Amino acid sequence: MPTILNTTVNTNTGTGASATKPNAYYDKLMLNLLVQTEFMHTKFAQERNMPSRAGDTVNFRRIQKLTPSLTPLVEGVTPDGLNGQVTAMTVSTQQYGDYLAFSDLVDVTQIDPIVKEYTIELARMFREKLDLIVRDELNGGSNVFYAGGKTTRATLASGDKPTIDGFRKIVLAMKKNFVKPAMNERYVAFVTPDVAFDLQDDAKFLKAYEIGQNNSPQIKGELADVYGIKFIELNNAKVFVDAGTAGADVHSSIVLGQKPYGITKINGQGVQTFTKGLGSSGTSDPLNQRQTIGVKINAFAVKRLYEEAIARYESVPTGA
Repeated sequence: MPTILNTTVNTNTGTGASATKPNAYYDKLMLNLLVQTEFMHTKFAQERNMPSRAGDTVNFRRIQKLTPSLTPLVEGVTPDGLNGQVTAMTVSTQQYGDYLAFSDLVDVTQIDPIVKEYTIELARMFREKLDLIVRDELNGGSNVFYAGGKTTRATLASGDKPTIDGFRKIVLAMKKNFVKPAMNERYVAFVTPDVAFDLQDDAKFLKAYEIGQNNSPQIKGELADVYGIKFIELNNAKVFVDAGTAGADVHSSIVLGQKPYGITKINGQGVQTFTKGLGSSGTSDPLNQRQTIGVKINAFAVKRLYEEAIARYESVPTGA
């Protein structure tokens, strides 16, 4: 059971107790905030919804690229057909949820600041939870590049800074693998603030940025659009703590092509909110002392689909 928030641990509580809770207001507030709060790791995914009562496993299909034949046709002779290959990829959905408990001394007869503020924070936290689940899936791929000419994470050390040339090499590899850009003819790179700091000191980055500085950012958090890459600075981008040489923190930058991963949920089973008023649990709360606000999603899953279109660039920024 979580700690029940009450007047002994919170100075901003109300002054009275009540068995009346404005459920409709808080439910509407929670849902509105879940829609408005934006995290970026889910933005470039394929979205597949599952029908209800169809199990907990979703199937994705990866179609392999066809290889063109340069052999001309021979009159009257039927050529060999092409061999298509489809790879099935499955992922099981999971249920996630969180809630907060409040004592009867938190005044909820009116629109109380404590309950309202925690409704806001719960919605923000839950959206971040789903975003971090997607982030960790993206960071589990096999397509990895290392700064400073290193070949493993453990050998990365102070001085193995991220460079614009490192990102350009990743995009070059994607182009050679016929990976399409993520959006508007641009690849997308998620970077930590530390990586962004070093890139802004990179001479090639600065030169390209100055040339295109009149371009307005089109994505929330966009740092720059240079060399065909949109750099998006994320506070919750992945950092492998103490993973490098001498305990250096290794920062992960994720470079994406076009929709290379999928997320899914069951139709009609999106994020749900729950408000339980004082005494709503019956005899288990005989004195109407506890109330809760909660949020849950019954089915959510994420899966990498095209490894060649998800690259991880690991480095040790100056401030790491």
